[in-house]
Amino acid sequence: MGIVHKDIQAAGAQIAANGFSTSANQTPVHSAAELTGEGPTAYIRHLDQVYTLRITRANKLILTK
Repeated sequence: MGIVHKDIQAAGAQIAANGFSTSANQTPVHSAAELTGEGPTAYIRHLDQVYTLRITRANKLILTK
């Protein structure tokens, strides 16, 4: 089951209105800055794989395996 575009828009609107809260379906919302701490990089472990989340100088997010 994928995320529908309107669900993303609704969640974004709620985040903008209420800060970092969750949507009606209780999907967690995480701040990228909190995940990366003081730097631009965070490592995310999923099962037996490690992914790298990076915030670029242009403030874009890149997730790589």
